[in-house]
Formats: sequence, C-alpha cells, structure tokens
Amino acid sequence: MKLVLASNNQGKLAELQQLFAALSVTLVPQSALGVGEAEEPFRTFVENALTKARHASAATGLAAIADDAGLCVDAFGGLPGVDTAYYATQFGYAKGDANNVKALLEQLDGVVNRRAALVSTLVALRSHDDPEPLIAVGRVVGEIAFAPIGDNGFGFDPVMYLPAFGKTFAQLTPEVKNANSHRGRAAQAMLALMRERWL
Repeated sequence: MKLVLASNNQGKLAELQQLFAALSVTLVPQSALGVGEAEEPFRTFVENALTKARHASAATGLAAIADDAGLCVDAFGGLPGVDTAYYATQFGYAKGDANNVKALLEQLDGVVNRRAALVSTLVALRSHDDPEPLIAVGRVVGEIAFAPIGDNGFGFDPVMYLPAFGKTFAQLTPEVKNANSHRGRAAQAMLALMRERWL
C-alpha cells in the first residue's frame, strides 16, 4: 500500500517508514509529489493532522497519512502544543530544533514542575473526502532535563527525560525509541486500525 505522508520533516519520515514497514506500507513524502505544506490554523493536534492529510490526498489522489505532534508542558498549561515547531520564534530565535530546546530551557529556568508530555496524533484517509478517517494518538509523559543529553532523534528528544529508562529519548537507540515514543505508540495504534478497517 502506498500512502502520501503529509509532511516534509525528514525525522518524521524516517521514524514512520520504520514503524509502518510491518504492514508493507510505502510512505512517499508529499514534497516528492510536488505538494507544499498545508496551512495549520487549528488549536488541536487532531484538527491540524486531518487538514494536512486532506490537503495531501486532494493534491495527489492517494491515500494519505499526517502526523501532528508537539510538546505539552504542565507548567505552561499544556503549551507549546500545536505551536511546538515554532516555539523558539516567540522568544526572538530562528525556527529550529536547537533553538526550541534553548528557548524551552530558558523558560523553565527556576521552574520546579518539569513534567511534560510528547503527543503525536496520526490521521489516515483513503481519499480527501473519506468520511471515516482513522485517528490514533500516542502520548508519553516525562520530565524536561536541565540540559540536552544524547545525539539520537530530533526535536525535543535531547531534553525529554524518561524516568522509566533513566535516559532522554536522544540517548535511546532508534529501535527502543520507536517502541516507546509518542509517535511509536500512535503508529502502533494506527497499524491496528488499518489492519482492522482497510486490509
């Protein structure tokens, strides 16, 4: 089965290709098909993921899958949430993973409650007007480390400390991370939905 991935994020593409290999699903990034990024005007992960999947499917005529993910920090009332990718820009930094981490650590300086969740919402559609989209959510709760640790992963992986492992996501092997991450959990749930409803 071929699905267009409604993202140009290489980190997401690599992770999702590994996770969906079990179903013989081939993910084609939308950029390879000449599709640009969709607008993401909504305040929830599910609405933005649905919008991205519909955009990619409408532009290509293919079934599509989209991921909207972010970091939800307890001390910030769940923010940055859907604005995670642009978090650093609120504080005068250029958009980018390293600047996001830097801005987050600055904003948490002196904050005792460092509990946070990484959330991934996957939406899959058979066509742009599919009335029954598949929706899967993965969530992992941890704590924001005081400094980046580890070289694997992307995004907030170097500061997302997981007490169960005693490590950050960036210290885990890709296999262990994929089995336990927010995106990994969402992908596992999505695979089950696809087997049940599409195959």
